Amino acid sequence: MKSPEDLAPFPVPTADGSHTLLHPVLNEHYHSRHGAIQESEHIFINLGLRPKLTGSEGRAVRVFEMGFGTGLNALLTWKLADHLGSVVHYTGLEAYPVESAAQRLLNYDTLVRKQGFDLLHACSWEEQHQLSAFFSFTKHEGFLHRYQADSAYDLVYYDAFSPGAQPELWTVEIFERISEMMTAGAFLVTYSSKGSVRRALAAAGFSVEKHPGPKWKREVIRAVRK
Repeated sequence: MKSPEDLAPFPVPTADGSHTLLHPVLNEHYHSRHGAIQESEHIFINLGLRPKLTGSEGRAVRVFEMGFGTGLNALLTWKLADHLGSVVHYTGLEAYPVESAAQRLLNYDTLVRKQGFDLLHACSWEEQHQLSAFFSFTKHEGFLHRYQADSAYDLVYYDAFSPGAQPELWTVEIFERISEMMTAGAFLVTYSSKGSVRRALAAAGFSVEKHPGPKWKREVIRAVRK
């Protein structure tokens, strides 16, 4: 029998030089092998965060990430918030946190934000941390069906493992629960554009938009809460 250490995620290089992790049990990568950073920037930052910050008129934007994972999306969010001088309150939810040994092997600290990546992972769980004048950060360990939001979110990064690996996280009921946590007009952005995902989002009351995907992916989704 393999030990827990043998089953820990391990780093895999991607086409843009950044790393992702392979989950050995689900046999799923945390990011695209065609480029972890370029995928995250295209979907979560450029399709979700940038337009929300542009339209915020100086108001703070609240971001919720389903699937905190490696912390790459949070790191890119922090970088853009500081660059634009826009206030972002970020909350990440993760059921199975990445072990520190695997996290330390990733290269996001050198490619995205020096020292910031380690700081995200060093932050204690279940507490809010003010990491800069523009970026506050909270991470929760747990499952979505048990999570109680203390505020409504303007933007959701839906970054769970694929519908094939975790179909229970891509249902109408799940998206209805997510919708209850969002403000009117809030965005949900995700990499999956499967027909079943689009139909579940529409049934949950979202207006579903298909957008061009990052390199090697035809389409991604931005859903708007009505």
